[in-house]
Amino acid sequence: MAFEGLADRLQQTITKIRGKGKVSEADVKEMMREVRLALLEADVNFKVVKDFVKRVNERAIGQEVMQSLTPGQQVIKVVKEELTVLMGGEQSKIAVAKKSPTVIMMVGLQGAGKTTTTGKLANLLRKKQNRKPLLVAADIYRPAAIKQLETLGKQLSMDVFSLGDQVSPVEIARQAIAHAKAEHHDYVLIDTAGRLHVDENLMDELSQVKELANPDEIFLVVDAMTGQDAVNVAQSFNEQLGLTGVVLTKLDGDTRGGAALSIRAVTDTPIKFVGLGEKLDAIEAFHPERMASRILGMGDVLTLIEKAQANVDESKAKELEQKMRTASFTFDDFLEQLGQVRSMGPLDELLGMIPGAGKMKGLKNVQVDEKQIGSVEAIIRSMTKQEKQHPEVINASRRKRIAKGSGTTVPEVNRLLKQFEDMKKMMKQMTSMSKGKRKGGMKFPFM
Repeated sequence: MAFEGLADRLQQTITKIRGKGKVSEADVKEMMREVRLALLEADVNFKVVKDFVKRVNERAIGQEVMQSLTPGQQVIKVVKEELTVLMGGEQSKIAVAKKSPTVIMMVGLQGAGKTTTTGKLANLLRKKQNRKPLLVAADIYRPAAIKQLETLGKQLSMDVFSLGDQVSPVEIARQAIAHAKAEHHDYVLIDTAGRLHVDENLMDELSQVKELANPDEIFLVVDAMTGQDAVNVAQSFNEQLGLTGVVLTKLDGDTRGGAALSIRAVTDTPIKFVGLGEKLDAIEAFHPERMASRILGMGDVLTLIEKAQANVDESKAKELEQKMRTASFTFDDFLEQLGQVRSMGPLDELLGMIPGAGKMKGLKNVQVDEKQIGSVEAIIRSMTKQEKQHPEVINASRRKRIAKGSGTTVPEVNRLLKQFEDMKKMMKQMTSMSKGKRKGGMKFPFM
């Protein structure tokens, strides 16, 4: 996960100061030294680190903190607030045109994931805002880009405007916007040409497209794994085109996160969206405050709630609650719930959004094996309807059949059956007990 190293270092640092009744200037100085090292290790721009540490230090040794009842927590509050400011302060939303369509120009270097991100963003606009986007293939120098966008359009059942690779990008943009107006599209997303590096010809062409299309937004797609190079690229594009936003891709990968913390400060361009995986729905709006909370180990409950609202059927959730109360929960119900939870995103990422999860025994640095979840699903799908409804009928011969049908082993089938039975007992206890705390716990098959 992005920011993992930074998050670990910062959380270790703030833990030392959190419970202190009194905080001295020496304590703050020591903490700032650790924060500075953590940010530099995360590949954050040196000047950005220097300014950040200076601001936190000035606030942390002020009267507001030193005279408070809980100075340790006040220092942490200052760090969180300044980290939020560093990443933009508040969410920066898409500027919507007064008269449709809203035109978004997508720019970036080759390999950053620009074409895929264009499709992801269009999909997000359609799902979240119920809009009708038009994808425009204006990268004529890489025929594969046109084909890729057309393929994405088919996967998303979305219109793609293309004139092939023999028409200039400026003319493609002109005709695409006219087409969007005629077909009542709300958004036009222009996938422009990329290069292996920033050059004069590229910028001249992009400037011409900008002049004709008069875009409401110009989004630079940047690979977060490129670190400080991402900041340099952002600076170059911003100077030439006047960027209105940045989309960071691969923020779920093995990246130190320095680009996300530097781009806003260096270019004064907000990060508007982040890509968090390969799937076409793996993109989300960037919330600086929520990201600051996650970095400092405070969780991200709002994003978790939004994911649940978007992926969990409320009526089915109520039905499930009733089944839990009556202990009539079946393997069919379990399979359905597992599918809904998986649709919310990687499980280890969801755990990271729960406040304090990193400090809970057994949850720190937990790695959820998606293959193991697949095995659980395969075992359940290999059961007959009767077996799913009444697991008690599954005898030795049935267990062998289920194991063979699911490509697993009998011990794995036995383990799932036992865990499912334990879970049902736990549900029964939870609904029958009105006072006191339940001892012990339940280990889910996929944890």
